[in-house]
Amino acid sequence: MTHPADDLLGGLSERQRDEVVAAWAAVEYGREPVDEVGFAALRDPALRETLRAVLHRTGRDLVRVAGRQWTSGFADAAREELVARGWGALPEYDRAVLTTILVHSVAIPRSEGRLTDDSWASAVPTTVAELRSHTQLARGKLNEALQRLRTADLVRSVRGADSAAYVPGPQFHRLTRAARRLLQEELVLAAGPGSPLAAAIRASRGER
Repeated sequence: MTHPADDLLGGLSERQRDEVVAAWAAVEYGREPVDEVGFAALRDPALRETLRAVLHRTGRDLVRVAGRQWTSGFADAAREELVARGWGALPEYDRAVLTTILVHSVAIPRSEGRLTDDSWASAVPTTVAELRSHTQLARGKLNEALQRLRTADLVRSVRGADSAAYVPGPQFHRLTRAARRLLQEELVLAAGPGSPLAAAIRASRGER
């Protein structure tokens, strides 16, 4: 049985192949990003490009998270095709809850200068009270949506001041730079459609 990336690995030594396969498994199946210190195929630029090429064969890409940490995610072309086909779309309630968490835990803190990079990791949790207030969901539907989002690693719960609270989950580490920028633009358009920044985004897209 052959692997779709056998030709990419064929020119490597046995040790190099093992290093690439180990790094591939770590970034594809690890729940959290991995540090390159433990993987030669992430540290070495040539092996890293081989790993990236292996991931591309299945529509995936190598994503640098922060500093020396890496994970994998859908390549931009694959992501665009999945969106165009409507695959993987979240239910309406889940989208409302997730958008509220992204706005309160990332978009607002970033606009206030409390988050300075372009990642979607956040130490600013969204409380259950805020979720109830902004989504208008009944307690049962809100709890069901949060359970589905936690199972998909799209949100994670943290200890709030008085009750449970939520921040974006580890799946957001898997967004490429282009996907992170697109998501940030969509949140600006949703949260402040009349703002100068929203107008600039629409202009850059050729929209009115």
